[in-house]
Amino acid sequence: MCGGTELTCVVSLKPTPPANAFVSAADLGREQPCFPLDVFFCQGCAHVQLLDVVDPRSMFEDYIYVSGTSPMFVRHFENFSRDMMVRASLGPGDLVVDIGSNDGTLLRFFAEAGCRTIGIDPARNIARRATESGIETISEFLSVKLAQRIRDMSGLATLVTANNVFAHVDDLAEFVSAARTLLAPDGLFAFEVSYLADVVDKALFDTIYHEHLDYHSVKPLRCFFAMHGMELIEAIRVDVHGGSIRGVAQLAGGGHAISKSVESMIAQEERHGLDQVETFIQFAEQIDELKALLINLLGDLKAEGKRIAGYGAPAKATTLMHHFEIGPKTIDFIVDDSPFKQGLYSPGLHVPVLPPEAIYELEPDCLLVLAWNFAEPIMNKHSAYAEAGGQFIVPAPTIKVLN
Repeated sequence: MCGGTELTCVVSLKPTPPANAFVSAADLGREQPCFPLDVFFCQGCAHVQLLDVVDPRSMFEDYIYVSGTSPMFVRHFENFSRDMMVRASLGPGDLVVDIGSNDGTLLRFFAEAGCRTIGIDPARNIARRATESGIETISEFLSVKLAQRIRDMSGLATLVTANNVFAHVDDLAEFVSAARTLLAPDGLFAFEVSYLADVVDKALFDTIYHEHLDYHSVKPLRCFFAMHGMELIEAIRVDVHGGSIRGVAQLAGGGHAISKSVESMIAQEERHGLDQVETFIQFAEQIDELKALLINLLGDLKAEGKRIAGYGAPAKATTLMHHFEIGPKTIDFIVDDSPFKQGLYSPGLHVPVLPPEAIYELEPDCLLVLAWNFAEPIMNKHSAYAEAGGQFIVPAPTIKVLN
C-alpha cells in the first residue's frame, strides 16, 4: 500500500488450492495445484498482505459464492443501504455503482429506493443472472478504463461501494483510481473489509486464503487514501465475517467532515500492537495451539467410533481443513445450503458436498461447523439434529462442543 519493500513473513499456513476451487466428480482424478499461503507484514506502513498472487481470472470469472443465499447477509446489506442512503444524501435518479456486486443483493435495495444502479463483477455466470433479474451488471474486473466508460455512459456516481472485495485486489492503486474516476465531486466511496484486529483477537486464521490478498487496518488505509487523492473520513466496526470495518472515503477536500472515528480507531490499533511485527508472531503461535487442540479433539472422537460431518463449505473452510489436516479420513461429508456447491467436492481434499438433508439421512454423530460465523443460526435451524443426540463442534474463534 505504501510501495515499501521491507516485508517480514509472520504467518505460514499450509499451501492450498484457491479456496473456492470445488471440483466435479468427473475432475476428481486431476491434480489441483496448491499455492503458498504466507502472510507478510510491511515494516513501512504496517499493512499485512500475501505476496503470492493467484491469477484472479481463475478465481473469480466462474464464481460460486452468492450473497443472496444467506439471510444474514441480505439483512446486513439492507441495513448498509439505509445507512449509506442517509450519509450520501441519495435521492431518486442518483447513480450507485457497486464493485464486486455479485448477484445484486445490495444494489437491489438502492434500486428499490429509486436510484440508478450499475454492478461490476467478473463472475460471468453470476453477473448474467443479476442482469436478468433487473440489476444491470458489467462482467469485468474494475479498471480506470472501465470507470471512464461507465462515467461517459451514465454520468458520475453519488456513491461507489465495494463490500468484501477491497481485500481481493492486487493493484489497489488502480482500484482506487478507478473509484475516484467514477465519483461525483461530493460523492462517497464506501467499503467493508475484514478487520485485522478481529483476525488477530479471535484467531480467525481461516479468513486467510488466496482471494484475500490484504488484511486491513485503519492506519495504513488512511495513509494509502491520502497518497491517491482521497480522504478516509469514517471507520467503524461492523459485526460480519467475524468482525469487519466499514470505511468511507471522499475526494480530497470534499464536503463531508472527517469523523473522529478514524483517529480513535488508529489509536486503538497502536495500543493493540497492530503496527508491531511481534503481534503477528504471537498470532502464529496461537494458531498452532488451536490446531493441536482441534486435532486432538477430532482424533479422540474418531477413536470412539464417532462419525463426523462438516456443516458449511465457505472459502475459509479450505484454509482450516488444509492447515488442520481435516480430510476424508476425518469427516465423511460436508453439507452446504448453496445449491451451487452441492454435488461437488471440496478443494484439494475432495470431501463430498451434499444438501443439508443428508444430516438426517446419514445421521453423523457430530457436525463440525466449518461456517463457524453462522454457527448460531445453523444450530437453531437444525435443533432437531441436537435433540436426536447430535453434537455441534464450533472450531473458532475458540473450540466449543455443543449439544
